[in-house]
Amino acid sequence: MRIEEKHTFRGGQHRLVIENREHTEVTGVVHVDSFDDEEVVMETELGLLAVRGENLHIKHLNLEQGEVTIDGYILELAYAEEKQTRGRGKNILERLFK
Repeated sequence: MRIEEKHTFRGGQHRLVIENREHTEVTGVVHVDSFDDEEVVMETELGLLAVRGENLHIKHLNLEQGEVTIDGYILELAYAEEKQTRGRGKNILERLFK
């Protein structure tokens, strides 16, 4: 099973591809805020994106190209609008995952 989401913005494209809940490719990534084996939080051109799961690891990271590849079992994905998260950081993401 393959799920793909694609959005166009002024600077280019943001794309999210998940294959079998085990391999995730994201483009349009500006910065990776934090990561561990249960959660990866990154700033994309369309706002913060949190990927939550089990045994997560970043397989590929190229911020010049805006690309991140994550392997591991995906349990949840959540976007937080950039405007809402400025100055509040992870508090919004913590509320999303309650």
